[in-house]
Amino acid sequence: MTSPEEFSRLQSMMSRTVKDHWKAFLFEGILLAILGVAALILPPLASLAITIFLGWMFLISGIGGLVVTYWARSTPGFWWSLISAALAVLAGLLLLARPMQAVLTLTIVVGAYFLAEGVTTIMYALEHRRELSGRWSWLLISGLVDIAISFMVITGLPSSAEWAIGVLVGINLLFGGASLIGMALAARNSNT
Repeated sequence: MTSPEEFSRLQSMMSRTVKDHWKAFLFEGILLAILGVAALILPPLASLAITIFLGWMFLISGIGGLVVTYWARSTPGFWWSLISAALAVLAGLLLLARPMQAVLTLTIVVGAYFLAEGVTTIMYALEHRRELSGRWSWLLISGLVDIAISFMVITGLPSSAEWAIGVLVGINLLFGGASLIGMALAARNSNT
């Protein structure tokens, strides 16, 4: 377990690192914000790009898994590892062979994820309410927003497949970039 002194030292080191490299954080934040805006402007293109990217990631990780599994063929769990790697290769090939159809499938998965995440978050919030936690309402709101997103995505199928992944990733990139920009500017101002 981390002691308060170790935590304070780690926090101080992180703060120094951000101060020393604030320009890199600013650049990354601007780049993420630009990509987020681009995804929001052209969500169908962003959805397709994300699908192709995921296809390549599955394919590369599956091939890597096959190679590692072959080298470690005498270890326990060989067949499970082999099946897992082969499934990753198959998923990658399917995503790359039919990216437009894969966008629809990924959209369904995203909708189901947001529904499950929303229900789970609401249950977690209600559990915190029972324990008189002061912040349970924020969790409840987050869960309700997740369910609303799921409802919009699922009820809008198949047309929501065009925009859903691109918009959600765009929002994520925009807010992530904005927070990095804010952090970099705060670090820069504390340098002076």
